[in-house]
Formats: sequence, structure tokens, C-alpha cells
Amino acid sequence: MSTLGQTNTDAIAWFLGFVLITLGITYWAARRTRTTREYFAAGERISAVQNGFALAGDYMSAASFLGIAGLVATSGFDGLIYSVGWLVGWPVITFLIAEPLRNLGKYTFADVVAYRLKQKPVRIAAAASTLTVVTFYLIAQMVGAGNLIKLMFGLSYESALVLVGAVMLAYVLFGGMIATTWVQIIKAVLLLAGATLLAVLVLREFGWNPLNLFAAARDEYGAATLAPGKLVANPLEAVSLGIALMFGCAGLPHILMRFYTVPDAATARRSVAYATSLIGFFYLVTFILGFGASVLVGRKAITAVDAGGNMAAPLLAEVLGGTGFLGFISAVAFATILAVVAGLTLSGAAALAHDLWGHVVRKGKVDEAEQMKVARWATVGLAIVAIGLGLVFQGQNVAFMVGLAFSIAASANFPALLLSMLWGKLTTRGAVASMVTGTVSSLVLILLSPTVWKELLHFDEAVIPLKNPGIITVPLSFLVAIVVSLAKPEPEAQEGFKAAQRRMHLGPE
Repeated sequence: MSTLGQTNTDAIAWFLGFVLITLGITYWAARRTRTTREYFAAGERISAVQNGFALAGDYMSAASFLGIAGLVATSGFDGLIYSVGWLVGWPVITFLIAEPLRNLGKYTFADVVAYRLKQKPVRIAAAASTLTVVTFYLIAQMVGAGNLIKLMFGLSYESALVLVGAVMLAYVLFGGMIATTWVQIIKAVLLLAGATLLAVLVLREFGWNPLNLFAAARDEYGAATLAPGKLVANPLEAVSLGIALMFGCAGLPHILMRFYTVPDAATARRSVAYATSLIGFFYLVTFILGFGASVLVGRKAITAVDAGGNMAAPLLAEVLGGTGFLGFISAVAFATILAVVAGLTLSGAAALAHDLWGHVVRKGKVDEAEQMKVARWATVGLAIVAIGLGLVFQGQNVAFMVGLAFSIAASANFPALLLSMLWGKLTTRGAVASMVTGTVSSLVLILLSPTVWKELLHFDEAVIPLKNPGIITVPLSFLVAIVVSLAKPEPEAQEGFKAAQRRMHLGPE
């Protein structure tokens, strides 16, 4: 019988230890955060190794740890479609995004898209798409946090959400990117160590041979658990999800923002290599955790605790290491959520303060103190929104919710970002139309999908059969950008492309 649902003093001790250490870092960082450059970009002083760990910490979210382990545990092999999709997006960042982004931008990806285009319309559209992606991503993190704290600390779901929001607010409000970076580094180390130890304990149960583990899963649940098709049976759905996960990675605002924290483009590229290695190893480990949970805990026991399967990894920790290890893994999972929520909130605050307030409302004529003040108020507002969303979407699988965020990022951000760097004929209208089309079409198709229509509203059939609209919305965004740009050329933008190309390859002069 699991002790999940009862107050776990070990989890509380580990959690308090993490919070105290990170609040100490926040106090240290706050004394070094005086300017917007330090608040949003850590003064551009983060090394490649540090940024690699921070990128991994930002990316290995509750969806990666709790969600994927749960999907593999409850669905078998098909649960890996998320981890594979999320991982293969990193070569796109390495070869197409990292260096040009660092050379062209300042704080947000809108800096890159607006570099040679008209500032106001581009930044409004980019900020809207950024906030939409941040919102969906926040839903997943807050749902994971609420379930975890409810089960581990004996608090209500609502109280858990308020606790997450308050601690995250302290990191971002006072420490900015410096504090957020170090929280993410510590969290990445803890998560990799905890997940690896858990995987080692699983393999020990099966004679150190993964094949024995897979054979046990096959014997218990049938051969279908090792074959694709259970979670995503429709090939079109699989392709659509893959497109969203792969290209969405290169459109996530809180990931793109991390490339501004390093001193130069070469460091940005090296940091991606470190991050990809860490993330790839982690996803291999979650594969073991998922199958280990399905065999050692059992699918019925997992779904009995949480319908979405999100508690598979903590339940596995309890089976293998008792309540002490359960406490450690739960605290690590909570640290994971805190770090990612901090990164998301900071990217949302940057969009509001830097893009909307600084360049749209104040037209670039804004001093440091004013922009910092707006950023901090934006942080408070986003924390309140995050708590509210966590309440509305209680019970959804966190990996799936992040999949929706990736779909919007792939459709709204990636096409405009890529075309702005590689296609000289892109116009202001084309970029804005692409971002608006990607955001609106993704939201509409998600609202009409089985996720909302059947699972939330409980209708018999959905208007659109696809759960993930990436196969429609990503090509549509590229097409709209190209057609609108060609319909009415913008000579100034074409001229600016030459300067942008020079800066992308050679860096700021």
C-alpha cells in the first residue's frame, strides 16, 4: 500500500533544503541584478557548460520526468514518442538557430524577427505568441506541482499551487536570470542523479539487463506494450505530433532566451551540445523508469493514484527505496517544476516588459529603472495567471499539455524566426501574418480537438479528429508568410537582410 497522499516528512525536508539553498542563491543574485541586461540575460556571463546544464534544467520539465515516465508506464513503447520528438528538435537549434539568434538578438526572439522589419507590429505579434506558449507550458507545470504537493505534503491542491507560485515568484522577482540559471543548474544535477539512481535500482531487479525488464512487461501486458500504436494509433496523428515536438523545441521562448545569457555565438553553440547530451541521456533513463513502474508498481496502482499517470516515478521510488527515497524523488520532481516555471515566467515577463512596454508602448524610449519595474509587475501577474490555470486544468496528463505548447511554438514562432534569418524577402506583414496564423489556427484546432471536445466538455465526437494540429498549422504558417510577403514586397526589409546576414555570421561589430 502506497503512502502517497499522506504527509511525507522526508519529502518536506528535501524540499525545504532545496528551497533554502535556492533562496540563498536568489539573495546573492539580487545583489548582482541591477540592470535589464542582468535581469533578462544574466549579464551575458554564463559559460557554455553552465548554460548547457541550465538549458537541460529548463527543458527537462515535469512533462519529461513525471509525464513521460507515466505515459510509458501506462501505454508502453508509444510513450517514447514525446521524448524522441523533444530530443530531435535540438539539432535544429544547433545548426539553424543558436548562433544567429545570439548574434542578432538581445533578450527575446522578437529581437531577431524585428531586426530588419517594422518593430511595433512584429513585437506585438511575437509577444502574443510567446505568452500563448508560456501559458500552455505553465498549465503542465502547475498541474504536476499541484498533484505532487497534494500527495506528498498533505496540502490541498489549491494550497500547493499557491506555494509553487510564491517560491517561483521569489526567484524571478528578485534574482532574475542569474538566480533562475543557478536554480536550473542545481535542479538539472539533482534530477539527473535521482533519475539515474532510480534506473539503476530498476535494472538491479532485473539482473542488470534491460531485456529482462522488457520481457517482464511483455509477459504482464502482452506484446502490444512493446509495439507502437497504443497511444498514437493514427499515422497522421503521429506525424503531426512529431512535427510539433521537433520544431516546437526551436520556438520555445524560455529556451531561446537562454542563448542571450552567454558571451558569444560560439559559446551558444557549445552550450547546445552539452544540453543535448544531458537531455538525451535523461530520456534513455525515463524509458527504464516507465517500464520499471509498469512492472514493479502496476498500471492499476499508478492510475488509481493519479488518472493521468503522472505519479509513476514517485511510486516506483517508494517500491524500490521506501518512503525516504520517495521523499527525495518527489522533492526533485518539485524542484524540476519550480525551475521550469521560473524560466517560463521570466520569458513571459521579458515579452511584456521588453517587447510590449519597451518597444510598442514607449517606442524604445524607456530607461532601465522603468523597464525593470514593468518586468517585476509582469512577473507577479504571470504568477497569478499560472495559479489560476493550474486550478482549471487539474487532472490532465502533463506530457500531453506540454505537447500542445510545442504545437503552438512550432506554428507561431518557428516559421517566422527561421524565415527572418534565412529568407531575404520576408516582410513585416508576412512575419506578423505567420505568427498570428500559427497562434490562432493552433488554438482553434486544439479547441475543436478530442482533448477539449471530448475529454473536457464530454461530447461524443470532436469537430477535428486530430489531437495535435502541427501537420496543418506549421505548413500553413510558412505558406502564409511566403504568400503575404510575395504579394507586397518590402524593399527596406530586403536591404536590411544583408546587414542581418553579416551580423548573424560575424557577430556584433
